[in-house]
Amino acid sequence: MAETTNSFDAAAYTGNGTARERVALPEDMFDGVVNKPVLHQAVKAFLANQRQGNAATKTRGKVIGGNQKPWKQKGTGRARQGSIRAPNWVGGGTVFGPIPRSYAQFVPKQVRALARRSAFNARAREGAVIIVDAFNYDAPKTSRLAAFVERLGVADQKLLILTDGNKSNLHLSGRNLPMVHVLPYSDVSAYHILWSDVVVIEGSAIGQTLEPIADTEPTPRAKAPKREPAEKAAPAKKKTAAKTSAKKAAPKKAEKAPAKKAAAKPAKKEAEKKPATKAAAKKEAAKPKKKGK
Repeated sequence: MAETTNSFDAAAYTGNGTARERVALPEDMFDGVVNKPVLHQAVKAFLANQRQGNAATKTRGKVIGGNQKPWKQKGTGRARQGSIRAPNWVGGGTVFGPIPRSYAQFVPKQVRALARRSAFNARAREGAVIIVDAFNYDAPKTSRLAAFVERLGVADQKLLILTDGNKSNLHLSGRNLPMVHVLPYSDVSAYHILWSDVVVIEGSAIGQTLEPIADTEPTPRAKAPKREPAEKAAPAKKKTAAKTSAKKAAPKKAEKAPAKKAAAKPAKKEAEKKPATKAAAKKEAAKPKKKGK
């Protein structure tokens, strides 16, 4: 009977995204065992430990007011009441309401290690583990890390980058990328591995020393083209042309205005000569006409 092997290999790249030969993953970490109950326990405990447990309500002993009976015990015809802060009153205390508490769950160290190993094996079975020889960032550069992710072909997937120790420049470079999460290898948990679609591990973090090879700098993202200045100048020319045409048209209107006034004067004189009413017209018609000499 053939002996089954649980060895895995992973794709390898340089820090700038240049492909290189595949690398065998260490068998002590990637043994092929995926323990689902342990994974569930570790993830459930991780999410529970993120809760603050600040929900709180007041009991009748903590609500202000209600130091005396709202009315006397007998003779009113109403139900007996001892305090307006009783739970049956609006604004009264809450019975069995939430109080501040801790949701923390303790998981043994060996169980957490087994869950983390199971999560790594689950990603290795999917071929979603990538090894990088080294990340050498002299200064934070988000565009450089974004170009590296594009060269890997995982720009549309959740990417978890595990570094050998704390590398602040790489962490700051990936802080503004919503699909990228950068963590030291020692701080990773099963939840972080299962959150990601692809896991990128620095070789020295798992004991893989990769010799440096010829590398090329990634090309940054192309910026959107700027508008040409001619496009901005075109509307300005239209405005100036409109202004000049308005200036040319202004004298013509001024020339027409006196002609209208001159035409209006004879019309007024004729209106003065004509009788204002019909009665006046009859009187003028009744007057005898003077004979000529």
